[in-house]
Amino acid sequence: MSNSAEISGDLEVVTLASGCFWCTEAVFKRIKGVVSAVPGYAGGSVNNPTYEQVCSGTTGHAEAVQVQFDPNIISLEQILEIFFYTHDPTTLNRQGNDVGTQYRSVIFYHSERQKDIAYKIKSDLDKKGIYANPIVTEITTFSNFYQAEDYHKDYYDNNRSAPYCNYVIDPKVNKLLTKFSTKLKHEYLRH
Repeated sequence: MSNSAEISGDLEVVTLASGCFWCTEAVFKRIKGVVSAVPGYAGGSVNNPTYEQVCSGTTGHAEAVQVQFDPNIISLEQILEIFFYTHDPTTLNRQGNDVGTQYRSVIFYHSERQKDIAYKIKSDLDKKGIYANPIVTEITTFSNFYQAEDYHKDYYDNNRSAPYCNYVIDPKVNKLLTKFSTKLKHEYLRH
């Protein structure tokens, strides 16, 4: 994927980290207007890190998903609303039992416009008191993204019976299905 906000035509990219990238990918690939949701590693200091290196917590990367979307179908504001709703942005370097800097909550913005929107949404959520604790999501400039190994792609859909999928990812996907059903791609609607 490109390092710029504008990819081709009207498509835009934002890079999001909200804990395990299996969860984040499972959420965003279901959204209308999302062209791709690619799991990988963002924001670290090691070129082409492996999953094992990132899991060690020593590379500075976060497990992230690079989301390419059509802003004519879904806005960045809506993408970020879904992002904040489908994880806990108040826990520093952790999501549930996943602990470490690689599981931190981060919005890697690709343009000044994205930065402004991210700060506004974060501020609005804090002012509304949506969460009992303050939001600790980092908002930082995009610097790098390395695609994860192939076995991480479509992990949730390929491993639905795995305990991690049942206990960790299913609740996030169910939250998405409940609150954002009008934003779902047709093939993910419950019938």
